[in-house]
Amino acid sequence: MEAQKLNYKEAMAEIEGIVAQLENNQLDIDELSSKVKRVSELIAFCKSKLHETEEEVEKILKTIDA
Repeated sequence: MEAQKLNYKEAMAEIEGIVAQLENNQLDIDELSSKVKRVSELIAFCKSKLHETEEEVEKILKTIDA
């Protein structure tokens, strides 16, 4: 998946750009499906990154409490 090469900030910026295009009716019907698919991939990447980060922070906090 191409999104794996992105970082969280880049993925969010791309999502925001696509949403802006949708809101401003800048996408034609031929692009809509591929853009929605791309946003779906980016959202999955962001959710995964957030989950991984949350787990890492919890591990760090546990070592501090120990």
